[in-house]
Order: sequence, then structure tokens, then C-alpha cells
Amino acid sequence: MSRTIPRRPAGHPPVVLTIAGSDPSGGAGIQADLKTFAALDAYGCAVLTALTAQATTGVTGVHAVPAGFVREQVETLVADVSIDAVKIGMLASADIVDEVHRLVVDVIDCPVVLDPVMISTAGSRLLDADAISSMTRLAPACDLITPNLHETAVLLGADVARDVDEQREQAAALVAAGIPRALVKGGHGDGPEAIDVLVGPEGEQLLRGPRIATRNSHGTGCTLSSAIAALRPVSRSWAEAVSGAKDYLTTALSHADELAIGRGPGPVHHAAAARRHPA
Repeated sequence: MSRTIPRRPAGHPPVVLTIAGSDPSGGAGIQADLKTFAALDAYGCAVLTALTAQATTGVTGVHAVPAGFVREQVETLVADVSIDAVKIGMLASADIVDEVHRLVVDVIDCPVVLDPVMISTAGSRLLDADAISSMTRLAPACDLITPNLHETAVLLGADVARDVDEQREQAAALVAAGIPRALVKGGHGDGPEAIDVLVGPEGEQLLRGPRIATRNSHGTGCTLSSAIAALRPVSRSWAEAVSGAKDYLTTALSHADELAIGRGPGPVHHAAAARRHPA
């Protein structure tokens, strides 16, 4: 699947939509997405799927938006605003996943990046078990998915990859299963490098970056996927957009300790690498 990227008038920034949940602490969810879009000179729109009660110390509650109202938000927006790319994040329930799947197939006609928020990098489940099968149906309808190692294992019904070779095999297995492109993230492992694996019709690419020594990594998955969505309309390829997004995230992580937000793992510094694209 390869949706057409709309042509924006010269000098106008791309318009990027996030469909995701809210994070009151500002480090993840739609707040992180909108900060990322702005830092990368994209205009951000947002459709809410859930409200959360959370801070850097954790999540204490989730209030899901009715699936029908998620659809109404999207349909009302796209009837007026031309969207150049979409990032999908936290969907909270099977009903919302199924509704977003229908929207991707029937309504959204631009590139879609899916961050399949199911399992945290620490292994904690973030999506109801009955919604996992819905997520496996949504993933092939999107242009690129960005699972972490645990989420990749769930999508494949396999064990968590133990090294880069297994990470590469599992990324290829996702594509073989019908997902157009998969970026399997390995940034939370050990070693001096954070290695992600991108596999798609264009082949395989290993994206290497330095591992940043910081505890302030809240919202890295949201930030990376939203950066890819922001950069895809102004990039020549998915690989170029993914590489630029990884560079952006690395810089944001490098400056995370400057913020000192909260008592738990704080957010990355989304504004540290603000950049503008030429007309």
C-alpha cells in the first residue's frame, strides 16, 4: 500500500494529523505529537481517542472516547482540512481500533504511520487483550508501523527478539504477514548503540544511533512515530523520513535532562532540535 502524498502550495507547511490519547504531563500522546510536528515545521491537527490521568510517575486512569465520536472528529476535520500525513497512537479499546481501521480504509487518503501502542518497553500491557486482534487487522491497512520489541512479539505470536539478528527476522516476518513496512525499534536494549530495523518493499535498513544515557525517555515512541509522519510529506522516501526522525529523537533525548519535569522518568526535549524546511 502506498497512498499519495498531497501536493502543498509552495511555502506552506505540511498538515499532519495525530489520532491518539492525551497525556497531561505533556511528554507523550497528542501533546508530544503536536510539539514534534511544530519542531519539524509541520502544522498539527489532533483527534482524541482517550483522556488519561497520568504524570511522569505513571498512569492512574483512562477514559476512552466513544468510537463513534472518534469517527465524527475525523470526518468533520477532513471535510474541511487537507491532511498530508496521519500518525495513529493510543487507541484504548477494540471499538476504537475497529473504527479507526474503517477510517483508514474509507476516509483517510494520505500516508499513515501506526504506533501500535500495546505493550510498554518494560513489558506492561497498554491495550485490552480483546483489542489485540483488532490491532493485527489495522496494521496491514497502514503504510508503516513502529512497534517496540514486545509489541512485535505480540503481533507475530512469537518470543521477544533477543538480538539484532532476531529483530531483523521479526521485522521481515511482519512484512511477510502483509504489513507494508515495519520499523522494529530496539532503542531500549543494552550496548552503546540504539538500533532500529526498517523493512519494506524498498528492502532492509539498519538505523544506528548512539544510546543516550538518560532516564528521561518518556514518550519516545510517540515522538518517533509523529516525527516520521511530519517528515514523510517533505522526504523523498520512507527511509529518508525514518532516518530524519531518528536523528530528531536522538537530539531530543540528548537534551532531555535540561527539562527536569516531574519525579519519574521525564519527557524528551521536543524543542531542542527545532528545524525549518525550505519552501
